Amino acid sequence: MPRAAKRGKDSTSPRKWPALLAGCAVLATPLTTAVASPAQAAAPAGSGTSYVALGDSYAAGAGIPNISGGLCLRSDRSYGRLIAASLKPASYTDASCAAAKVGALTTAQTDAGIRVNGPQLDAVKPDTGLVTLTIGGNNLGTSDLGFVDVVAACSGLALTNPFGAPCRDFYKDTLTKRLDAVAPKLADGLQRIHAKAPGAKVLVVGYPSVVPDDPRTCLGKMPITTGDIAYLRTVLGDLNKMVAKAAAANDATYVDTLTPTTGHDPCSADPWIEPLLPGKPTLPLHPNATGERVRADAVLNTLRG
Repeated sequence: MPRAAKRGKDSTSPRKWPALLAGCAVLATPLTTAVASPAQAAAPAGSGTSYVALGDSYAAGAGIPNISGGLCLRSDRSYGRLIAASLKPASYTDASCAAAKVGALTTAQTDAGIRVNGPQLDAVKPDTGLVTLTIGGNNLGTSDLGFVDVVAACSGLALTNPFGAPCRDFYKDTLTKRLDAVAPKLADGLQRIHAKAPGAKVLVVGYPSVVPDDPRTCLGKMPITTGDIAYLRTVLGDLNKMVAKAAAANDATYVDTLTPTTGHDPCSADPWIEPLLPGKPTLPLHPNATGERVRADAVLNTLRG
């Protein structure tokens, strides 16, 4: 196993998330709250073992009631909680946190110098048998909102060239460079997981259909040009390709959640990923409760395969 890279400092601040939850009814509950489990057939691999969920807001189910974990906004309906309800592991630890970047795996998350979440890999123990992880999207943006930050920038730029792709013209190859920079950090994080829990099954869960295949479906629904919707779909694809490549190179299994959520993007008639102004309690451009259940099913199907 390659020698782990030296830990770098990566303080991330999730303080912007609560503002995005305005109008959403959220109630903090203990982590032990019961949740409905997805339908299950034969017990998947990983049943009865110790399970740890890691990652960012897309792992935390951030904003979907009920939530706990302070500014980490962990939902009792996240895909990790649904997987745990189905597998009934010997123990379940949710170390995910909204606004987490890849550096949050090894470095504490802070907000204005106040500790929000410990290094997520602290939750991984020698007897951990299953780990799920969704992370990397927040490294695309300059703020803690990550991919949402990029979408917001595209929205603002739309007025400058409503019939073109001003966001693509603005970023040029910047986002590709950011993905290239985060790839070795994600690889290092996966290596560290294996070093801490040599017997663990590690699943890297990809990002869902945050933008549609067909940009025309967003006309009048998202304040972004059709050219930039197409560009953002390419960026999302590149993000998932980077995550999948890191998983394959580091003894982890990639779980595709873009395909099962396609057709239920924020511009669809039946969104499982909420639009910029959510109609259901969650964060903008994040899975709602149905989206989290679909992602949980994708993981469980992978474990059964």
